[in-house]
Amino acid sequence: MFIALDGGDGVGKSTQVALLADWLGQLGYSVVVCRDPGSTRLGEAIRSLLLDRQDLQLVLKAEMLLYMAARAQMVEELIRPALAAGQTVISDRYLLANVVYQGYGGGLDVDSLWQIGQLATGGLMPELTIVLDVPVEVALSRLTGKPDRIEARSRQFHEQVRQGFLQEARLKPNQIVVIEATGSIPEVHLKIQQLLRQRGLVGQPSTPIAGHERNK
Repeated sequence: MFIALDGGDGVGKSTQVALLADWLGQLGYSVVVCRDPGSTRLGEAIRSLLLDRQDLQLVLKAEMLLYMAARAQMVEELIRPALAAGQTVISDRYLLANVVYQGYGGGLDVDSLWQIGQLATGGLMPELTIVLDVPVEVALSRLTGKPDRIEARSRQFHEQVRQGFLQEARLKPNQIVVIEATGSIPEVHLKIQQLLRQRGLVGQPSTPIAGHERNK
């Protein structure tokens, strides 16, 4: 099983990735977590260039191709071997983010980005991409510390990104599902559990999983 969590900056992806991995582990799944870009030696080096080097001027096409390169390495080095071994992979972002950030946000052609992404990944796509959706003003207010290169972009950019995620979900409802994520962390986690069960990716438990029961 291959699942990706995505959405704009500040929506709570990384928190939900960790909770999802823990929950699936309790259900008996062997889980591999990765982050895009990152998770390999090359990917982490590219991540640093893309996010931390604000002094480095990148044209949009170069930025896009760096993301693609990091993902290509992650797919071949980490994701494909894990899936071949019968493990479950959860990715914190994947190709959809590239399409939305550099396409809807940056203005590159969306169809071309999907095509380049298919080449970079060898056609490997998640069985389900979960997009966490939060209004931009709420999401940006959650960010702490010094913003990275992408977080520091304008509110308009982040609104275009949000609308891009929503549009792609409308176009690909079988592959991309939006979850409204303004609620508490446990509430959002429960929505993700329910979605995976509804999609048949995780079986219905006969008894509640400890630590993940709904608060009464």
